[in-house]
Amino acid sequence: MPAVIELPSTIKRSPKKAQNTWVKAHDSAVREYGEGRRAHMTAFAALKHSFEKVGDHWEPKEQKGPSDKGAARSGRTAEGVDANASKEHLQGVASRLGVVGRSRMTKKELVDAIKKANRRATTKAATKAMAKATTTKATTKKATTTKATTKAR
Repeated sequence: MPAVIELPSTIKRSPKKAQNTWVKAHDSAVREYGEGRRAHMTAFAALKHSFEKVGDHWEPKEQKGPSDKGAARSGRTAEGVDANASKEHLQGVASRLGVVGRSRMTKKELVDAIKKANRRATTKAATKAMAKATTTKATTKKATTTKATTKAR
């Protein structure tokens, strides 16, 4: 299945370059490994080289390269948070995400707090998208029903 169809929602809300990076890496991985989880993981690994997750989307990183030790050796990652960035950068991201107590946090605590805020923002965006889709579906169904009733008269 083409990656454009499988594009995760967080990437749909990201810049075109992030979308293209994920799609190209995913399609290449599908040719190499076949459909499935491994292709998705490979695409995210490629994305994390140039982008970091901020809230419910991905933004370009200041410097290219692995975002954390896990991404460098294909192990447990920081979920798209650029753990190799400076503490000041992480505090700035935490500030944009509304993380409380960030000025007293260590670098590791900042990474964990940003991961948690990112998950929360992604869940909120997904819930909002589902509600919108449900409303649109209900509106379309109501319009179709009204049209059919009018036509039957």
